[in-house]
Amino acid sequence: MTEPGEPTRPTRRMPTVDQDSGGDAYPPAPGTDLAAHEPVPTLEQGDGGPAGRFWSARRIPAAVLALVLLGAAGLLLYDIAAVRADHPAMQWRRSLADDLAERPLNDVLVLVGAAVAAAVGLWLILLALTPGLRDLLPMRRERAGVRAGLDRAAAAMVLRDRAVEVPGVQSVRVSMGRRKAKVRALSHFRELDDVRTDLDSALERAVQELGLAKPPGLSVQVHRPAKKG
Repeated sequence: MTEPGEPTRPTRRMPTVDQDSGGDAYPPAPGTDLAAHEPVPTLEQGDGGPAGRFWSARRIPAAVLALVLLGAAGLLLYDIAAVRADHPAMQWRRSLADDLAERPLNDVLVLVGAAVAAAVGLWLILLALTPGLRDLLPMRRERAGVRAGLDRAAAAMVLRDRAVEVPGVQSVRVSMGRRKAKVRALSHFRELDDVRTDLDSALERAVQELGLAKPPGLSVQVHRPAKKG
């Protein structure tokens, strides 16, 4: 409202957002490059990045190794501190030192101990360089920052359920691996070739619907049940 005698100021309509066209709330300034204000592209389906295998935490091997090293280091440190305090060294350390000084390098016990230590070291290196979790199959990444996996037993159950729906199939056994799924079916009627063709089609669709990053290959075998008697 204006007071009597005060000049009337023109009103200005505030800009609004066009919900249908997705326009900006405010028009760009004169001379502004419109190409520089294009919306940020979003990730399409299946473009969430590489879907590698899940890495295991290796809690049990790490805990066992840490406890062994902690116990050995604590025992050795206690013995060294006792020697520095003018106490005799432990009997096991003196016996071990004397035995190692007198035993030749080509002795059987020395070679066996070295082989065991090398095997344990290689095993630990293998655990550190391999992802583990072989039973968890990575799925396709639909969005960045989101990872999903499917248990191999669950994937095998899905394939088995799809296989038993095929006419003529009596029973199915599925062995699900990381690279190949082996399906063994028993058919009690229909021609085996027809059953195998329908099984291939049904299982190929089922594998695609699992959404795995690397769909496994299929190996389908169809047999007649063994005759009784």
